[in-house]
Amino acid sequence: MKRFGLSSKERIKSKKLFEILFSTGTFIHTSAGKLKAVFCLIDDSPSKGIKAAFVISKRCGNAVWRNRLRRLLKESYRTNKDLIVCKKDKLLLVAFLSGNLNEKNVDNIRLEDVITEMKELMKKTNGKINDA
Repeated sequence: MKRFGLSSKERIKSKKLFEILFSTGTFIHTSAGKLKAVFCLIDDSPSKGIKAAFVISKRCGNAVWRNRLRRLLKESYRTNKDLIVCKKDKLLLVAFLSGNLNEKNVDNIRLEDVITEMKELMKKTNGKINDA
């Protein structure tokens, strides 16, 4: 895999994996509450490594704002994905969600704001994975 790439093999796409993630996953929030993440470790999976998803609620804003936020989340994950290390021989599923971040609160969202929140989430996720 490319170091800064985000291929389709690294993304969660199946409904089954989303159901597993949201039914058995652990939720974490940033200190500001702007973003949150849910993660889950799966032992008996044929694929290993890390798979990520980026979920934005329909109530967060109009389509342009939601797509921009999704692009910024993908970019911040892609450039900092080395912060999450799954040392075990397992599959790690991670979904990044918008917490209280919406168009009414933040009209013009910037990459710098998203990167700081994303780094905090990724460090928390990595800490909880290594503790388990």
